[in-house]
Amino acid sequence: MSRTLDVYLHRERVGSLTQNTHGEVVFEYDGDYLANPAARPLSRSLPLNKKRFNRRECRPFFAGVLPEEAKREIIARNLGISARNDFALLEQIGGECAGAVTFLPQGTSLPVLENSYRHLNEGELAGILRTLPKRPLMAGEAGIRLSLAGAQDKIAVRLEDGVISLPLNGSPSTHILKPQLERFEGVVPNEELCMRLAAAVEIPTAAVTTGSVEGIRYILVERYDRTHVSTGGERELRREHQEDFCQALGVVSEHKYQSEGGPSLKQCFELVRNTSSLPIVDLQSLMDAVIFNLLVGNNDAHGKNFSLIYHADGQTRLAPLYDVVSTAAYPELSAKMAMKIGGESDAEKVGPRHLERLASEAGLSAPIVKGRAMELANAVIAMLPSVTSGDPFAVSLAEQIRSRGQRMLQRFGK
Repeated sequence: MSRTLDVYLHRERVGSLTQNTHGEVVFEYDGDYLANPAARPLSRSLPLNKKRFNRRECRPFFAGVLPEEAKREIIARNLGISARNDFALLEQIGGECAGAVTFLPQGTSLPVLENSYRHLNEGELAGILRTLPKRPLMAGEAGIRLSLAGAQDKIAVRLEDGVISLPLNGSPSTHILKPQLERFEGVVPNEELCMRLAAAVEIPTAAVTTGSVEGIRYILVERYDRTHVSTGGERELRREHQEDFCQALGVVSEHKYQSEGGPSLKQCFELVRNTSSLPIVDLQSLMDAVIFNLLVGNNDAHGKNFSLIYHADGQTRLAPLYDVVSTAAYPELSAKMAMKIGGESDAEKVGPRHLERLASEAGLSAPIVKGRAMELANAVIAMLPSVTSGDPFAVSLAEQIRSRGQRMLQRFGK
């Protein structure tokens, strides 16, 4: 017997995701939605038309909404379903997702917009953070249907006047909260430093703040796909639709690394050039992000760490930078970059000729790109003192980044 999920974009039903008795999944847009002149596709990889998208065509977007790797396995085990069953996972946790997409069993009405939240005191928040490794995304708890991509422990929350709350019954969140990882020392001050540094050198970046509760450190990342609007004197929190580059390019999450068939930087720049409403601005922002990741040693910048955001006014833009961590600070992690720069995967070997090749692939001026690399290296070195906290790990990392910047200046100054 086949099963169907109604797929909503914002609060409009756009189509249906159906799983047949053999487990195969297809997606189809509603005829009424296609007839709407204002209709927008769910994804660049799912253009508006009457066809039925088969599993190979639709899985990159829909599976791309879900958590990955071990977190996916644990959630599936806790819910009593197969980790390979995207449909069942979306049915269970596809309420508050990245962007503005929501999944409901066929015929189920969307929850009334009542902005339902549960305030958390320090003890409750600490308890949730301690259980996340065993219960990712709090999957299975009454009233919570939350899905976030990635393999790291995290939870979506609302932060209002300093109070952290859990969204219930599909209510929108404002921040992603990520606790300190046992495996990697200092990952919270690491991400805080990298994100604040990116903003300090004027790269569009998601805002971050940090905190701790009962000895557990965490970082709060403000969601760029949520926005406050005023309607009738009331302040309302709304979703903005978005998708990462893997989803937009039709690449499944399992292949997010270039070496495994994932997006290359050339493909990323082509995507932005072909989709952005302000391509000149966004191409430069993407190039800045690539150079910045090189400077701080973020070797894990793959296709799911860049996104497009679809604004309510019809504009499509490159999303602000997010998930920036210096992986080079952890010797046990691979030193190979997730996406090659000008054919080179070793960050320490990237020189002028590699940026020249990247500039050519991106359709940008090689002298301007090389000059921008020098500018950003100098800016990073200059701004480090102003964004480095007193945390010992942050101080050590800042020195590593300063050294990386100096080495880049030496390579490019030859």
